[in-house]
Amino acid sequence: MELLDDVVGETPLVVFCGMANLCSPTRHDHHYGGPGNAFYRLLHAAGLTEELLAPADERLLPSYGLGVTDLVVERAPDVPRRTHVDALAAKVEGWSPEWLAMTSKTVAGELARALGHRPPGLGPAGWDLAGAPVFVLPGPSGANQRRSYDGRPDRLSWWGDLAALVGRGPRAIV
Repeated sequence: MELLDDVVGETPLVVFCGMANLCSPTRHDHHYGGPGNAFYRLLHAAGLTEELLAPADERLLPSYGLGVTDLVVERAPDVPRRTHVDALAAKVEGWSPEWLAMTSKTVAGELARALGHRPPGLGPAGWDLAGAPVFVLPGPSGANQRRSYDGRPDRLSWWGDLAALVGRGPRAIV
């Protein structure tokens, strides 16, 4: 699998972190570019971007103080499980974001296990990576449709909490 390039500016407020499996044949041209993925809609509705971006617009994220990266893992039946935490930590340390936002409980759980923490719930995790506090968001995947997101009826409220932490506010959903 060929990894997508990180899209992060010089002084990010928030770096969003997904997960890339080196053993997966799945390939997208852009971060959160899969069909039905609500990442860019949630960014806009939470007030983190002024305009609704498309995956092809990911290079505009740094102009909003945002960035995207991935926790790289190796998971396959015939490969020992490996999580590349040190590589992510080195990048986060260099970027020094105000928050590292894990874009699902699955990603956060993978990172937590690799660091020796218990998998966190949604919201502030109570621990950091390389000095950046970790915030756990409900996944933006179209497959993530639930009745409750840790006691809340929708994903947007969690994304709005993160926006409030960096001084931004929610918008009407378009």
